[in-house]
Amino acid sequence: MIDLNIIFALISFYFVMYVTPGPNNAMVLASGLKFGFLKTIPHMSGITIGHVIQLTLVCLGLGKIFQIFPQLQNILKILCSLYLLYLGYKIIGSFSKIKEDDARPLKFHEAALFQIVNPKAWTISSMAASGFLPKDENLILSIFFIAIVALVICPLSISPWAAFGSAIRNLVKNNKIKALIEYFLAVLLLITAIIIVLQ
Repeated sequence: MIDLNIIFALISFYFVMYVTPGPNNAMVLASGLKFGFLKTIPHMSGITIGHVIQLTLVCLGLGKIFQIFPQLQNILKILCSLYLLYLGYKIIGSFSKIKEDDARPLKFHEAALFQIVNPKAWTISSMAASGFLPKDENLILSIFFIAIVALVICPLSISPWAAFGSAIRNLVKNNKIKALIEYFLAVLLLITAIIIVLQ
């Protein structure tokens, strides 16, 4: 039988890990700002499903690979940081322009695949597997329970970032202010990339 204290602890863990700044939230914020909330939903759905699959694989033992080959984590950090730097570069000048460019929001499968190079997502999965996977319970049922909680809490935690970006998009009409926001987001992505590499 599932302990209510474990449920509460798992929900709290996921919420804190998902809602705090990281690559996914920075990208969702930028997407909400540039494309609006509704067009960012596939991005958020991709993050959620991609992470649940990742979490399930880690619980089934994939996380052992990082213990055997710890240098893989460093490679993922570099790839993720480079992508965030590229995204920051693309943000500058993107939504203060009056004319539309050929940019588009991230698709479902692209957001899901991004979790492969997202070190924070791997960290969350590894911590959930090591901290909440009981050793004396049915493994499949335990993984299913952990994955279901992640499936519910992840979108609830990341959607406020998209909603905030979308709210700024709708409220701010001044192009100079939009340009300042662009640079702020680019710097935010730069800081996130640096933190990822230094961790």
